[in-house]
Order: sequence, then C-alpha cells, then structure tokens
Amino acid sequence: MTVMMVQHKVKDFAAWKMMFDSALDMRKASGEISAQVLHDAGDPNSLTIINQWDSLENARKFASSPDLRAAMEKGGVLGAPSVSFLTEA
Repeated sequence: MTVMMVQHKVKDFAAWKMMFDSALDMRKASGEISAQVLHDAGDPNSLTIINQWDSLENARKFASSPDLRAAMEKGGVLGAPSVSFLTEA
C-alpha cells in the first residue's frame, strides 16, 4: 500500500474542509483508499493530510493532476505543498 503525506497551510480550515470533502469522489476515482486530515495543535490552518492509495502510480498521478491544483487553489491553500510518497518498511 502507498501513503501520500501532504503538508500545507490554508487561509481558512472550514472553507478548505468543504472543498476537501466535495472532492471525495474525484479522489476515490483516482485510487484513494482512505484519508486522514490532521492539523497542528497550535494552528488549525496548518494541515497534514495522509491518504492511502491503491498504487504509487495512482498517487503520483493524482498529486500532479490539474484537477487537484484547481481544488487546492479554490480551497485556499497557501504556497506550495510538501508532498511525500511512502511505502511500508
């Protein structure tokens, strides 16, 4: 199983979360198995998203998709995200 970890800041968590939730079908169609959203204990707009994917190829393809970039922009993501692809050791 592949895990994609994304870290970024957002303007407003509530607005971002609405966008994230509305993109569920897009993520599932791209191979997402599950997602967990975490925020910094001291800053609710500093996020870490951990997604499990059915394959590394699908995770990488989704991470570079124009649809994801558009959703992130609409959701108020500030700056470029930090993205890591992880596999079980």
